[in-house]
Amino acid sequence: MATYAIGDVQGCFDELQALLRRIGFDPAHDRLWFVGDLVNRGPKSLEVLRFVHELGERAVVVLGNHDLHLITQHEGFERKRKDDTFDDVLGAPDAKALIDWLRTRPLMHVERNWAMVHAGLLPGWTISKAFSLGKEVQAALAADNYRDFLANLYGSRPARWDDALAGWDRLRVIVNAMTRMRFCTPEGAMEFQSTGIEPPAGHQAWYDLRQDEKPLLFGHWSALGLKLSERFAGLDTGCVWGGPLTALRLEDRWLAQVPSPGYKPIKEGR
Repeated sequence: MATYAIGDVQGCFDELQALLRRIGFDPAHDRLWFVGDLVNRGPKSLEVLRFVHELGERAVVVLGNHDLHLITQHEGFERKRKDDTFDDVLGAPDAKALIDWLRTRPLMHVERNWAMVHAGLLPGWTISKAFSLGKEVQAALAADNYRDFLANLYGSRPARWDDALAGWDRLRVIVNAMTRMRFCTPEGAMEFQSTGIEPPAGHQAWYDLRQDEKPLLFGHWSALGLKLSERFAGLDTGCVWGGPLTALRLEDRWLAQVPSPGYKPIKEGR
């Protein structure tokens, strides 16, 4: 049995299928971990969602910012953006079932020697603490009043964590760190405007500020590309922009990639 972590798919269904052939994925024995952003900007978000959903317990998915954007748009809290490409999902007869399933995915997964999150973790968060905080968000998204949370989800304030935070502010900071963050200050103040690799003044890449030694998988940062070390693995290699789609076998860190023609010009931003 093997476990493969896969970078941001973003609706690139054909590349996902090619990657699974490349790694020799055996659904009877192997498992797939997805670092978030299953949907949007690529051409086949519906096919991706249906395929991963049908994998059942053979697939582990953490929520990414594009996944949350799909959920909030389906629930009427977000306007369509010009580069959205998930109308196929919104118009599907099984849209509600798929989005309800997606909504109840976790923000963070921890198993054996690895942890996984879409974007990053704040400097003061251990894996154990972050996992517990992620559970708070997962519970809010699965609750009967989940729409109240979605109505208060968006915004960049507060910009940093405080253990005393409560209510929507508390949940919003957790979501922003785990699905949107690239840079923060050593004190944990997040910055959301920069998408490249050069940090704004006074900020650093979040992974350079980590104190926990447990290896962490993440995506979200296509400009960064493949980023591997003993302590983390950044797997968003920009499939939707023309980069490869990447899988990392967790048992021995064997790497596999397949090419993509790209579906969005890089100048549109990442």
